[in-house]
Amino acid sequence: MELKNCMEEFVQDKMDVVLEQYPDCCRCEQCRLDIAALALNQLPPRYVSTREGDVFVRVNEMNTECEVKVIKAIANAIEVVNKNPRHGVGA
Repeated sequence: MELKNCMEEFVQDKMDVVLEQYPDCCRCEQCRLDIAALALNQLPPRYVSTREGDVFVRVNEMNTECEVKVIKAIANAIEVVNKNPRHGVGA
């Protein structure tokens, strides 16, 4: 297994759910990447290097408090990207 940040998957898993609350937000690849990057910069990383570590992090992060933090970070990132989209400007 390679080194990975499990928080990336948590953000990706919740992004579409949160985007549903923002129907006017662009969903192009650049905007989605910007939203994910901004959200991840607000959240603590959860790096793992083994399958056991991956399972441990997932079990510990599957609580309401963690989910709320991820959703809030994504919502904050959507607000920023929606006001300043970088798509189509040579980003």
